[in-house]
This record gives sequence, C-alpha cells and structure tokens, in this order.
Amino acid sequence: MHADPQPQPGVSENPRLVVGLTGGIGSGKSAVCREFERLGVPIVDADVVSREVVALGSIGLKEVVSTFGNGIVNTDGSIDRDKLRSLVFQDDAKRTALEAILHPKIRERIHVQLAAITSSYCIICVPLLVEKDGYQDLDRILVVDCPRELQIARVMERDNLTRNDVEAIMRSQATRQERLRLANDIIDNADRMEDLKISVEAHHKQYMAIAEQLRQEQQSNAEQREQRAK
Repeated sequence: MHADPQPQPGVSENPRLVVGLTGGIGSGKSAVCREFERLGVPIVDADVVSREVVALGSIGLKEVVSTFGNGIVNTDGSIDRDKLRSLVFQDDAKRTALEAILHPKIRERIHVQLAAITSSYCIICVPLLVEKDGYQDLDRILVVDCPRELQIARVMERDNLTRNDVEAIMRSQATRQERLRLANDIIDNADRMEDLKISVEAHHKQYMAIAEQLRQEQQSNAEQREQRAK
C-alpha cells in the first residue's frame, strides 16, 4: 500500500473512505480480511469486538450472564460461546435479547477504533451488516459471496456442526439475495485462493482511487473555506 499524503490543514485525518464488508456465515469474510490486511488496509472486525465487549470483568459479560444464567459460563468465568450460540439461535426472543445487550456496545467500540485510524481507507467487517441498523456511516458495502451449499459445507467442517445447526444460523441471517441487493461491490469466494487474491487486489486499487478523490475534494473544500474566512 502506498504511503498516504500528509494531511492538509483543515482536512480530516480519519479514514476518508469506510467500506463495510459482510457476507453470510462460511462465505469467507475472514479470508478476504486477511488479504486486505496483507495489503496494509486497517480492519475493524465486529467479531473481534464482540469478544472484547464480553471480556472478563466487562459490563457486557455481567449483563449477558444476568440475562442467560451461569449455564453459559466456563469454569474460568468467561462465556462459553458454543453454549450461548446453541441457546440463542433456537429462540428468536433470546437472540433479540442478546443483540440488545451486545450491538450498542459493539457499535460504540467500533466508532472508537475508527476514530484512531488515519489511513486513507479502512474496512469494517460486520457479519450482520445487512440485518442490523447502526452502520449508516459507511461509504460502500462489499459483499463476500458464495453458493449456499458451499457455505453449509464449509461451516459444517470448520465448526463441527450438523447441517440443521448451520441452516438454523443461516435462517437468522439475511438471505444471499438480500445481501447482494445492497452491495456496491462483490467478491466471489467460490473459487481458488489465487482468484480471491486477484479480486481483493482489484478492489484495493479501486478503493485507493476513491479515497484519493475524496482527499482532493476535502482539500479543495478546506482551501475554499480558508479563502472565504480571509
């Protein structure tokens, strides 16, 4: 990734372009994020943040245990994510209750992380981007896509789940068609890893170009404001 130009007076140092990356379970979001990271792009991962907001000693952990009981707690006091997942994905009311606890905390933490990024663009990886409100400040939505049967096979192998378990999770998510309708950009992750790398590099060049255009517009607007202030 090329070094960013030095910020000009009056031009924000925060990311000029924020790309929301999403996709269904098993679509390969993590693989895509790793490829963007390899190119030097900062990644804010909602899955990582979701673990941070229920870390030992956190308010989020206390609220989750208070709502769902000690049965979802490991011996070290941390949350047993497998037990919690099994509990909420079979019950819409419980899933809604969990989301009401976690999602505001996740969004707040993401905003804090974004404020610390000074690169020309960054990516926020949000599995439930299409399903949930609260991410309206994104400039573009990038969807990682693959066929449904491939999703199921990947998750069954990765997480040692039954087909019924995987399908229950998928029913709680947006459909493939719903995600694609909202996409500005799409990465097809049904093929070889080499094809994925090529696709990520192409999108990276596109986003760098957009970010540079935004930088020039911001600089021009700042100069115009300075001229009017004289």
